[in-house]
Formats: sequence, structure tokens, C-alpha cells
Amino acid sequence: MARHRAHSIEFKRHVVQEFLAGETLHGLSKRHDVCRNLIRIWVQKYEAGDFEEDAAAADLLQQYEARIAALERLVGKQALELEFLKGAVKSAPRPRSATTSVVVGPRASASQKDAG
Repeated sequence: MARHRAHSIEFKRHVVQEFLAGETLHGLSKRHDVCRNLIRIWVQKYEAGDFEEDAAAADLLQQYEARIAALERLVGKQALELEFLKGAVKSAPRPRSATTSVVVGPRASASQKDAG
């Protein structure tokens, strides 16, 4: 079964620079456990400048992930506060003069004239 791995831009750039410095495809392939054809593709992309665009996209993605993590922490904090406040409302003593009925409406009239 074929393995599919995602390599970082830094790793790809490092392997390409080693190749351009004179390292053989066979040696790089064995040392980094990467297919020779994949290294050729990386060299072509590097020479075309595609790695620069990928690096910028990776930086933007990292910024988005950091922002998402910060927002998730904020949502978690607010959820804890909400649960705390719900618990505080449930455990708060009710005033004696307050009605305990679920149905709230006008008070019932005590006179027979209004009841008819």
C-alpha cells in the first residue's frame, strides 16, 4: 500500500538545496526516504518559484490557525462563565414575596363580582 505523507516547505527546500549543491537523487532518496521522482518535482517547483508562494500560503494558514485557537479559547472561557452563571441563578435564594408559579399573570381577584 502506498504511503502518502505531507512534507513541510522547509523540508522540501532543504532537500532541493542539497540536490542543487551536488547530492545525487539516489543518495537523497535513500537518506530522506523520498521517491526520486518526487525530488525531481520539488526541484522543478523550486526553480519555478512555487515554493515561495507555498511558503506565503503556509504563513497565512499558520496565522489563521493561531486566530482560530485564540477564538476557541475565548468561546471555552465564555461557556464556562455561562455555566457558572446558570448555576448561580439556580442556587440563588428566591425572595419570599416572589410568586413561585410557572404561569405568571394578573393576580386572581378575591371578590365574587369579578369572578363571574
